[in-house]
Amino acid sequence: MTDKKSNAMWGGRFAAGPDAIMEAINASIGFDQRLAKQDIEGSRAHAAMLAYQGILSDNDAAEIRKGLLTVLSEIETGSFEFSTALEDIHMNVEARLKEIVGEAAGRLHTARSRNDQVATDFKLWVRDQIDAAIEGIAELQKALLGQAEAGADWVMPGFTHLQTAQPVTWGHHMLAYVEMLGRDASRFKDARARMNESPLGAAALAGTSFPIDRHMTAEALGFDRPAANSLDAVSDRDFALEFLSCASICALHLSRFAEELVIWSSAQFRFVALSDRFSTGSSIMPQKKNPDAAELIRAKIGRIFGANVALMTVMKGLPLAYSKDMQEDKEQVFDAADNLMLALAAMTGMVRDMTAQRDSLEAASASGFSTATDLADWLVRSLDMPFRDAHHVTGAIVKCAEDKGCDLSDLSLADMTGICPKITGDVFDVLGVHNSVASRTSYGGTAPEQVRNQIKRWKDALE
Repeated sequence: MTDKKSNAMWGGRFAAGPDAIMEAINASIGFDQRLAKQDIEGSRAHAAMLAYQGILSDNDAAEIRKGLLTVLSEIETGSFEFSTALEDIHMNVEARLKEIVGEAAGRLHTARSRNDQVATDFKLWVRDQIDAAIEGIAELQKALLGQAEAGADWVMPGFTHLQTAQPVTWGHHMLAYVEMLGRDASRFKDARARMNESPLGAAALAGTSFPIDRHMTAEALGFDRPAANSLDAVSDRDFALEFLSCASICALHLSRFAEELVIWSSAQFRFVALSDRFSTGSSIMPQKKNPDAAELIRAKIGRIFGANVALMTVMKGLPLAYSKDMQEDKEQVFDAADNLMLALAAMTGMVRDMTAQRDSLEAASASGFSTATDLADWLVRSLDMPFRDAHHVTGAIVKCAEDKGCDLSDLSLADMTGICPKITGDVFDVLGVHNSVASRTSYGGTAPEQVRNQIKRWKDALE
């Protein structure tokens, strides 16, 4: 495809072509070519509507729609030659369409502007990306459910402040991330529903005098309705900001889990073994097996957070309606979307491949006096002791065990009755970690039966 002067597209207002520097700062084809599929989809819907309304002849519309498919095929096969001089994907497509179908191509832009065109293209792209993110989240949830089901009754330490708190089950811990990801998917779905209004036909900013049918193009493109205000339609980038916000929260959750995998796979913990497919070695230390995939997922959030802040900064001071500043919206969203999808895929692979080390988990679950709360609860239930008093007595018993260098279950009954004479031998029934987790039967608790109920609920939901 031959290069063309961009001022030919601008029209007769400009006598000279752009300076090379202006061309470089003004052009967006280097990145917005990713919108090609959506641009052509929108143009085909627009052409069909123009013909239906009698604004464009049926023959011209048919030639345009057919020619646009040829352009799309060239782009998808890599034979299309993009021109920086033509600035953006819209003008690149239109110029090539003119070479294919002739003057009829010039009629395609009737009753629309690049302002509503790019808003439509971008919305369609973000909508597609939301659908992909929701699917990626579901795949990760399924991988986590597989881990949860395998270890529904495996005990491990539950932490607060990264200090041993109470025993929990491995399945319960996996389900915590299933719940987080469920909220992430819900946010994406909610954002998709809110953004699903078509800007097409809003034209530059004021609508058009041509008798177009915006409901027809909205329906053809899968939108629920046309956007109700033409000024808002072309200046709105809330949908992109909301996508970045949802992506940021989802990436935050991935980063938290990645941090746990880094810790758990260390020699000091040995809670999990990551597969070789998602680990690397050291160039100098032959014993090393580094959790690089988890570390890179943990780092991706910086790029996604950065994109969110960058686009908010671009949009915060713009008057209505369109400003060229808004050309800076796409690269941020493209980069964030790419990195979110990569992080989801990598985390899904890691979770599917990793092996939980049951013996290490169980050994660690009893450390740090993790059943102290169970002891306090037993004092309340069995001795009718006020909880604050039970808390004090338990603290004294923990101090005794600490001084002896043993766990609570290793203390003798005499050790305990020396602190609280009313304690009986029944207390040992609650000091084992398996008894502890089995007793947590409240809804959402860590008891294996509760874990299995939640696994079933999520399996049904994801089906």
